[in-house]
Amino acid sequence: MNRKIALTLAVPLLLAGTYGGWHWWSVSRFQQTTDNAYIEADITMISPRVEGHVAAVEVVENQMVQAGEVLVRLDDRDLRAKVDQARARRDSAAASIANIDSRLTLEAALIRQAEANVAAAQAEQRRAGADAQRYTALAKSEFASQQKLSTTQADAQKAGAALAKALAAVTAERDQLSVLSTERTKALAALEEAGAALELAQNDLDKSVIRAPIAGVVGSSGARVGQFVKAGSQLMSLVPVQDAYVTANFKETQIGHLRVGQPVELSIDAYPGQVVTGRIDSLSPASGAQFSLLPPENATGNFTKIVQRVPVRIALPKEGPLAGRLRPGLSVEVSVDTRNGGRDLIGIAKADTGIPQQVAVRP
Repeated sequence: MNRKIALTLAVPLLLAGTYGGWHWWSVSRFQQTTDNAYIEADITMISPRVEGHVAAVEVVENQMVQAGEVLVRLDDRDLRAKVDQARARRDSAAASIANIDSRLTLEAALIRQAEANVAAAQAEQRRAGADAQRYTALAKSEFASQQKLSTTQADAQKAGAALAKALAAVTAERDQLSVLSTERTKALAALEEAGAALELAQNDLDKSVIRAPIAGVVGSSGARVGQFVKAGSQLMSLVPVQDAYVTANFKETQIGHLRVGQPVELSIDAYPGQVVTGRIDSLSPASGAQFSLLPPENATGNFTKIVQRVPVRIALPKEGPLAGRLRPGLSVEVSVDTRNGGRDLIGIAKADTGIPQQVAVRP
């Protein structure tokens, strides 16, 4: 009887052992697993870029928002006043340029008038000089009185002085034209400065309306109406749950078998019985300990070897039963099928010459 029972039990045990051995040889030995894995997402902290009082909070906790949707409005009365002030300064600078342009037009006319006065003074000088020469000759022949000669000579001197005055007036008007041109250049610079100030004021006004930079779910909202906030203070978080991914911390003895593109089976504790298939997206450039606040210093007298872990990023499918339902922080169990080689991880190594070379890291 005992022999029959032993034989009866031996057959299924042998079959189970055979199947287990075959499964290990063909499947299990290629699986790299870890339960040190979590759902993550690139959470965006929403902060104001200008200070002010919160006038309205347009969203509530856990609300799904789209990129560009209004989240918070700040009291913008002071900012609108600054925009009006900057616009008035810009308009004043533009009016100054228009005034200078009018003066330049007037100055051009004055220059033409002064040049005409020079021509008239030159003609008068020629006439007075000719009269003086004639009366000088007549006075020598006693055909003209000395009084008339003195008068014509005085007129010639007056004509010369009038010509010099007219020439000086032309020079002065031309110098005034140069002054006005310089003032116009200065006014143009003032106009550009006023325009830049207006743009800055308008930008600050636009910043009083805080919009969602990405699509996601609102979380950790601390914004309240009437609250005074400063630039950079955290108002809320925006979690892109639709772009969640998994970070699995594999042991350093496992990463030699991992490749980008290898399929991954994910078992999420929050959704038991549902298996999500992902793919390895990238491996961290260093172990997690190297990014800690105080990286370990192994060059010490008391050294204890500890197996390090390397974060591996796993991409999740955009479409699936759990798409948009995963939340950062959830625990995940990861199993990577290394039978699929994926593509080689390319590292950078240096030869003895110091020239960087690409080296394929293979198991």
